[in-house]
Amino acid sequence: MPDHNALPLVILAEKFASLPGIGMKSAQRLAYHVMSMDEGAVEEFAQALLDAKKNVRCCNICQNLTEREICPICDDDERDRSVICVVEGPKDVTAFERTREYNGVYHVLHGLLSPMDGVTPDKLRIKELLARIAKGGVEEVIMATNPTVEGDATALYVAGLLKPLGVKVSRLAFGLPVGGILEYADEVTLYKALENRNNM
Repeated sequence: MPDHNALPLVILAEKFASLPGIGMKSAQRLAYHVMSMDEGAVEEFAQALLDAKKNVRCCNICQNLTEREICPICDDDERDRSVICVVEGPKDVTAFERTREYNGVYHVLHGLLSPMDGVTPDKLRIKELLARIAKGGVEEVIMATNPTVEGDATALYVAGLLKPLGVKVSRLAFGLPVGGILEYADEVTLYKALENRNNM
């Protein structure tokens, strides 16, 4: 922000800009919007941030974010506990739940392997996954990490740890989106579509 702005306003914009997906222009708009709010609304906003940070924790079973010891999904007796879908983060659980098609349970890794960024296996929730499977009852683990270098590396690493435990390990199919047009697809997408083709 320009030097003529009040320092607290500059600091506020910088805090917004530190959030993922928020550029400096958006951060400035948010900072100015906060200034237009009445004091009560600002206090409620600040309290919501503090409450979320203090009261939201990882589920003791799947590591998804929840305000309880065990999240509603793990606590649901109608979910199929024999299938675990392994995802990178809590946002991915929300994406799967929106489909209303998956009835298994989840395991959230809270990141992907990236040695260059210092993210090693001990930084992820892998040992918690292995402990769940060691208890028995799990027949399949679906590796649902993104089709990126880090996502593929993480899926391969976890699959290597799981196969000796006698569970089926599968990977999400990737390829052309529904309604996609071939001529606009990139090479990697087309390759994945060919690789993951199904019988008719």
